[in-house]
Amino acid sequence: MQIYLPIAEVSVNAFLLLGLGGIVGILSGMFGVGGGFLMTPLLFFIGIPPAVAVATEANQIVASSFSGVLAHLKRRTVDLRMGTVLLIGGLIGAGFGVMLFNYLKSLGQVDLLVKLCYVVFLGVIGGLMFVESLNAIRRTRKNAPPAKRKNHNWIHGLPFKMRFRVSGLYISVIPPLIVGLLVGVLAAIMGVGGGFIMVPAMIYLLGMPTKVVVGTSLFQIIFVTAFTTLLHATTNYTVDMALAVLLLVGGVVGAQIGTRIGTRLKAEQLRILLAIMVLVVCGNLALDLLLMPSELYSLGPAGGH
Repeated sequence: MQIYLPIAEVSVNAFLLLGLGGIVGILSGMFGVGGGFLMTPLLFFIGIPPAVAVATEANQIVASSFSGVLAHLKRRTVDLRMGTVLLIGGLIGAGFGVMLFNYLKSLGQVDLLVKLCYVVFLGVIGGLMFVESLNAIRRTRKNAPPAKRKNHNWIHGLPFKMRFRVSGLYISVIPPLIVGLLVGVLAAIMGVGGGFIMVPAMIYLLGMPTKVVVGTSLFQIIFVTAFTTLLHATTNYTVDMALAVLLLVGGVVGAQIGTRIGTRLKAEQLRILLAIMVLVVCGNLALDLLLMPSELYSLGPAGGH
């Protein structure tokens, strides 16, 4: 069943979009990531223009993340205080990111920037997670004790400390604010929730327990991506509601399924699965940028960049 997307100006199969939304929703529930880092490139592959994919995908992330958070709140695995600190940084970062996005759009360079950002970030994050997860699985098989995290690193020497009871932490608010800021910028430029950066940062940088990380990450993602969508809709007019609704329906259903699957897998198994997916998408995008397109010239609207 083909459906015409007015803002994207392309026709796409409605069931394909529902399916993509469902798959990304499952990932959202399993890993605590908004899923945008996989969905946005998938939208590129089916012919959605990058500017529309980024702005619309932020909308879908809100729904799948909200659905996932409800499941985590029932289990009491959300650190609301930590989520709020991350959120403050995220909102500031999102505002800056949308300004940068608009500036690059006026120069006509936004499509290239979005794709390059994806290749770099997915390559780095996927590689690091894959190596770390492999080491964790090897240690488990040898029955070796897990590598101890340093209880005291440079973060513990920073001022403005706050107690985060759910996470069992007493640390400075500066690192969570910086993590939130970075994620906000990425949400605006790449149409991602930023969970694929936030989840590793919360585990390895802030030292949060893995069971609390997923729900807290989703809590912050909801508000930052909702704010980003609003800014894109009012300044760029690149949010395609028909596309957003189809992805949203699939995402909400998928997130509930993903949350149930996630509770049955070990943490290191979850991380290595996520790392493999990230690297596959990164490889596809890199090939897309390196290979010569079949059509060297494309027709754009008159007067457009």
